[in-house]
Amino acid sequence: MPDLTLEDIAIQAGVSRSTVSRVLNDQPNVRKDVRERVQAVIESTGYHPHAAARTLASQRSWIIGLVIPQSVSFFFTDPYSSHLTKGIAQACNQHNYTLALFLVDTKEDERKIFTSITRKGLLDGVLVQSGHDGDQQIIGHLVDANMPQVVIGRPFRSDNVSYVDIDNSNAAFNAVTHLIRTGYKRIGTITGPEGSSAGLDRKAGYIKALNERGYSLDESLIIEGDFTESGGYYAMKKLLSAKPEAVFAASDVMAIGATRAIRESGLRIPDDVALVGFDDLPIATLSDVPLTTVRQHVIQFGAKAFEILTDLIENGIEPPRHIIMETELVIRESCGASRR
Repeated sequence: MPDLTLEDIAIQAGVSRSTVSRVLNDQPNVRKDVRERVQAVIESTGYHPHAAARTLASQRSWIIGLVIPQSVSFFFTDPYSSHLTKGIAQACNQHNYTLALFLVDTKEDERKIFTSITRKGLLDGVLVQSGHDGDQQIIGHLVDANMPQVVIGRPFRSDNVSYVDIDNSNAAFNAVTHLIRTGYKRIGTITGPEGSSAGLDRKAGYIKALNERGYSLDESLIIEGDFTESGGYYAMKKLLSAKPEAVFAASDVMAIGATRAIRESGLRIPDDVALVGFDDLPIATLSDVPLTTVRQHVIQFGAKAFEILTDLIENGIEPPRHIIMETELVIRESCGASRR
């Protein structure tokens, strides 16, 4: 009989591979009935964990790093990052890990932080919030150091690295298609930055929706933003000269900035300009006109990234795993669907 693997035990027990690993390493937060079921399969099959893997487990620090390419001031004002970190921190607490946060704003930060996070015995693994082309160096350094890592957001080069993301293109396609079905003809967009995979993918979804409905592409209706409130505000100021009937903003934060610009121009949402965002952060419902938006479950997103990372730590980093989480379009008043 060939050597059994964790996957074999997991399948027979009807649990995940990471759950089997937690049972083998006598970790807490496994239900009694699940633990007993896994142990029964282990006993019946005569499974023995790989000696090297058990040795590695005994050398763990039980600390994981979270690398976020933002300044300190931006991190503490960005609702997306705070919700993502909340999901990761909650998962760490549940599984008795300590979370170490590293904010990278400059090349000097990157140099210092890389020295720290790759120091032998300091961290068991690293989560990297990415999706920007400038983050590839950090990711590549971690690959070279053979450090378990999960990238949050699809990196530009992903063949040899695990990541967790959503289908940004399809989510944007669904949002813009909804605006088309609602009856709008001149639909603009405030994109994410061109150096961001999420920004590029959401722009591609916008273009695909227009193409599939036979709409011609009007470059004056496409303005690049930067995922900030001020970026959305200034992008919307430019976009208003093209007289859009509706706008798809590639983040809720930019949509809030766009809302301010629309109102300063004496226009109303959705009577004069309909608006759709992306993320469904709590700010989406705080405006006088609640925001129609694409919901991605950001806290669960962070928890899933943690789950994959601990699986890599416990069971090896090959082959890379690419996990795509679900999204949904949440229709509220800002798109004007209820008035048409």
